[in-house]
Amino acid sequence: MWAIVEAAGWPIWAIIAASVVSLAIILERLYTLRRGAVVPQGLLAQTLQEYRRIGDKDELLQRLQGHSPLGRLFAAGLRNVHGSREVMKEAIEDEGRQVAHLLERLLTTLGTIAAMAPLLGLLGTVIGMIEIFGSQNASGANPQQLAHGISVALYNTAFGLIVAIPSMMFYRYFRSKVDGLLVEMEAQAVKLVEVAHGERKNGS
Repeated sequence: MWAIVEAAGWPIWAIIAASVVSLAIILERLYTLRRGAVVPQGLLAQTLQEYRRIGDKDELLQRLQGHSPLGRLFAAGLRNVHGSREVMKEAIEDEGRQVAHLLERLLTTLGTIAAMAPLLGLLGTVIGMIEIFGSQNASGANPQQLAHGISVALYNTAFGLIVAIPSMMFYRYFRSKVDGLLVEMEAQAVKLVEVAHGERKNGS
């Protein structure tokens, strides 16, 4: 592996750094965007059960706030449960924007790496081509310098694509997953609003 890095020349280090950052983001997002961690199954039913039992006490709100992103939406809604349905929905929407920002964290960086990696590979290719042309002199080509220039050009192009392709695939996957999770959280939050206000009206 070290021999390949040496053959690729100094431009490969920028691609290697990009690959390390990309891998770290992918692993972090795979862990953070787990469905069970973002939209825990049964949380709506559990929240409604607790709400019927103790109401909108701070104990319930604090537990929901620290539970999960979906719990944060429920907590925001229940803090305004005594207001109108519109006020409760607005509170959930405001919290939802913050949750969406949290879920989309680092995705811009991953997309940037996916777009920049081929350009870094192209930079290495250009540098390799410069070395190839530089190997030409009055007495002919310097074989060692010519071979090194070809290695720099080809290895950087290949490594740039190797980093860019999976980065773009995971970027698209995470964007789609975040959109799906946000839609599901919105649907459950709306159901919480409807049930909470329905019970309040029935009890009045």
